[in-house]
Amino acid sequence: MFDFGIDGYQPVWLHGRREVVREHGQRLRGLAGRTLTSVWMVWDLEHDEWFCDCPVLFDFNGEQLEVNHHKFDDLSLTWNTIDVDRPVRWSGFDLQWRPDPLPELDALRGRSLKGVELLEWTGRDVAQGNVDVSFDFEVNRATVFNALDENGLSFGPPGPRQRAFALG
Repeated sequence: MFDFGIDGYQPVWLHGRREVVREHGQRLRGLAGRTLTSVWMVWDLEHDEWFCDCPVLFDFNGEQLEVNHHKFDDLSLTWNTIDVDRPVRWSGFDLQWRPDPLPELDALRGRSLKGVELLEWTGRDVAQGNVDVSFDFEVNRATVFNALDENGLSFGPPGPRQRAFALG
């Protein structure tokens, strides 16, 4: 199993909203009301940009959710398995973990989470049924979406081809 250059990381790939809810629904609901303390992303030091192939880590005051998309419809959610003090080793890249590297994420730090929504893609294409994870705060939201074999990040409400399912 590929570990994305992260010691101890073992993604568990899920497909579709029902699988995600079955495996993680209760724990995702339990994040509501918790404070976001940081969001960790792997940074490409050579190009000074987000290395979006690796998971995005949302730390809610000690409860760390690790979100990763792969291929067209693979989503892995893991909990408290990645140590950001350990190096990321990916051949040909100079990578390191960086907290809150984007201003939109930094603006959410210290905010209480209203709830988590799963956003299901409703378009009639290869991504139909794909699931994104959206964190809803009073001031804004952050969504980790499948950017076709890597992670993408957006801020703001779901798009017109996304159906939102609130988890709490």
